[in-house]
Amino acid sequence: MTTQTRPAFAPVHNGDKVPLPFAQEEYETRLDGLRYAMEAAGVTAAVLTSMQTIAYYSGFLYCSFGRPYALVVTEDSAVTISAGIDAGQPWRRSAFDSLTYTDWSRNNFWRAVAHVAGKGAVLGYEGDHLTLSQRDLAEEFLEPLVMMDLAPATMRQRLFKSEAEIALIREGARIADIGGFAIRDAIREGAREIDVAMAGRDAMELAIAEAFPNAEYRDTWVWFQSGLNTDGAHNPVTSRKLKRGDILSLNTFPMISGYYTALERTLVLGEPDAASMKIWEANVAAHEYGMSLLKPGAACAEVTKQINSFLAERDLLQYRTFGYGHSFGVLSHYYGREAGLELREDIDTVLHEGMVISMEPMLTLPQGMPGAGGYREHDILVMTEEGAEDITGFPYGPEHNILG
Repeated sequence: MTTQTRPAFAPVHNGDKVPLPFAQEEYETRLDGLRYAMEAAGVTAAVLTSMQTIAYYSGFLYCSFGRPYALVVTEDSAVTISAGIDAGQPWRRSAFDSLTYTDWSRNNFWRAVAHVAGKGAVLGYEGDHLTLSQRDLAEEFLEPLVMMDLAPATMRQRLFKSEAEIALIREGARIADIGGFAIRDAIREGAREIDVAMAGRDAMELAIAEAFPNAEYRDTWVWFQSGLNTDGAHNPVTSRKLKRGDILSLNTFPMISGYYTALERTLVLGEPDAASMKIWEANVAAHEYGMSLLKPGAACAEVTKQINSFLAERDLLQYRTFGYGHSFGVLSHYYGREAGLELREDIDTVLHEGMVISMEPMLTLPQGMPGAGGYREHDILVMTEEGAEDITGFPYGPEHNILG
């Protein structure tokens, strides 16, 4: 067979559909919301390409390895476009139809997209994800009348969690606590950061498999930092050995079908000095004050301003390193972000029932200063009709987390 006779794309319906994280009705409702946004913008076909958005609407979380993927949505169809290397997995893990492109010829991906989206459409896309080179190919293969950015609309939809999403996030918070207790049990003088991190990760993966027997298991991770490594919230794990007197940062991240939850706590191995206790207690106080501000009707920027004032009164604001919290949903450390719901000065979003947000103040004092290190606490709060519910259970503060 020559390459000319090989198909550019074809359905690969290998096996039966498997249980997804949510019921079919949930995905249909999400798709209805997308089509409403498309209609409001005059979009007749949407080509969504990010991991978070495809997973949110279809249930399928792709593995790129440099290959493009899409969910193509029109008035009457929703089809994932995936690479041949995945065989039938995208079909089994999607709430809707699936089409597989081959790599026999360059740009078969766009031929498959055009088969579903058609040519001459008013085309919706994700402006924060589609690269310039892929946009050029979209224009070449789809010949759209005009291209319109749907990323802000899809993000706004994801900010409001359904009851089913909140139930999954609750399980994620519970499992993050399991990882936290496993880490605390593994902390001892001479242990490496990586050894402690593995204990937490293994405990969480076992708990996820027990709670979600039909899921795919991937991406759960731990950042366990010690000493100077605590200065950045996203510092990777190293082989540094723990010493008495170390400040420690425990960070667990169970990933359940693309949904992210987190637990973050400050601990100290041995008795902390007076300077460390002062900063730690101040950050805990900011954490508790911040959580008291989170309720429906509060604006992100105003909450940020109030916590800023709280820290400034204590001459600590200069040690703040980032915003005070963020939204939860389909996201990870390498994909996804609901940037419209973050506790920062430039975000005016108002909190509503059904949103989920963290409170996570962090103070970092540079090496050479008394109390040097990073201090961070993190709880997840669900906005309710009455106020906010903290769904994180692992205790925080010096009373609970001075070890050894």
